[in-house]
Amino acid sequence: MIVARIDDEVISAEVFVKLLKLSRQLDPLLEKVLIDKLLVHAAKKSDISVTPDEIQDRVDEFRRGMNLHRAQETIEFLDNIEMKSTDLEAYIADVLYREKMLLTIYSESAINQFYNNHNLTFERVGLSHIAIDSLVKAQEIFALLEENPEDFADLALQHSEAQDTRKQGGYLGKIPRGVLPADVEAKVFNATSGSILGPFKIEANNRIEIFKVMAIYSADLDDKTVADIKQKLFRRWLSEQLDSGAHQLELI
Repeated sequence: MIVARIDDEVISAEVFVKLLKLSRQLDPLLEKVLIDKLLVHAAKKSDISVTPDEIQDRVDEFRRGMNLHRAQETIEFLDNIEMKSTDLEAYIADVLYREKMLLTIYSESAINQFYNNHNLTFERVGLSHIAIDSLVKAQEIFALLEENPEDFADLALQHSEAQDTRKQGGYLGKIPRGVLPADVEAKVFNATSGSILGPFKIEANNRIEIFKVMAIYSADLDDKTVADIKQKLFRRWLSEQLDSGAHQLELI
């Protein structure tokens, strides 16, 4: 099968796969394909059904999106990619199976139960920092902040080594649990708004950090939290599927 042609060079499917392997792009693509297929197989084993009418409606939607308004245009489009109408219908059916399986995984009850069981993990703090290379200098800045905590943004602009945040007065944004080192996180999430904390030696960037807690944000089932929960639910579901032995996966 020929997938492309440039000048007098023909790129076959076999060559294309080799190029993907050499560029290390094949594994991520293959992983996505396998996960998509796993969702389809799991849906079918869960007795989720897709009706012919649903398939036809989505095929019509696909054709409109591709500006294929006449039947002949659709036939020519499929001929160009060496596919038949049955191939398109099978593809659309798989899309519908995946969508329905994901709706099951991301059910409202599953999201609410996960949130209720783990709501503390979705707390966030508005946090600013000053990153310093020297412990002595960090201690001097901390002493100044103890007397005048309102100078934090100015001192961050003057002294912080973190170029990406210094112009914003050191503001890091809303930080969830699991980002900071455990000992620092414990103090930050137990502090009150306006608290100056530190200096802390952060091994990850080999710097001394001073933090200011700008605000405390209690757990809330907002859009971002729902998106985070969906990721966690899917990872849990995928792990359960792979560990259960319900599916036989084999890379050839």
